[in-house]
Amino acid sequence: MGDDLNKTPATRPAQNSAIDAFLEKARSVTDSRASRGRLIFALDATMSRQPTWDLAQSIQGEMFRTTAAHGGLDVQLVYFRGFGECRASRFVSGGEGLGALMAKISCRGGKTQIGRVLSHALDETRAQRVGALVYIGDAMEENPDALASTAGELGLLGLKAFMFQEGADLETQRAYREIARLTGGAHVAFDSSAPRRLAELLGAAAAYAVGGMMELERRAERGEGAARLLLSQMGAR
Repeated sequence: MGDDLNKTPATRPAQNSAIDAFLEKARSVTDSRASRGRLIFALDATMSRQPTWDLAQSIQGEMFRTTAAHGGLDVQLVYFRGFGECRASRFVSGGEGLGALMAKISCRGGKTQIGRVLSHALDETRAQRVGALVYIGDAMEENPDALASTAGELGLLGLKAFMFQEGADLETQRAYREIARLTGGAHVAFDSSAPRRLAELLGAAAAYAVGGMMELERRAERGEGAARLLLSQMGAR
């Protein structure tokens, strides 16, 4: 028994060193996971959207590229089409994975289901924090008051919606702007003939999902127009 006690002081530093190393590794894994952003990427996949669906598929990698150096990004694809079809993918962590998912989907005729997209985002955010919701569409065929009600709930949870509108339909514009306002996000119109603008907007929204307002501000100070545009709306609440 005396021998065992005498050995204890000599073995403690090694044991402590091993424990410290384990704890440090555990902290690094936790910090790495915490730094990853989560973004819901939602698109209207009704028939009129095929050209823009193809565009979004070709440039969606911008979201992953712009966040790679800041912890990375996990993206969930949500889309609706046809008669009441609204689906969500798993979260994927690379542009190739998201591109592969999008390549399997073709657009079909149908009405908008923005309300279901917002409700899904609400459920996901209640389960685990989501950094941002990006929505791309060109129409709104639902009750705007119902959409506003769900958007208000998203705003209370801190999930900002970035509503990217193709075209300039006024009724759609009003609805998208209200969703953005209620969530503290932004509404921006784009033209599919200028794909770089949409790519930059996706990159800026993804940067927010990972790094929050500080990352957007950093990018704006660096001269990125899309970051400045989103900030100008988000700061005007």
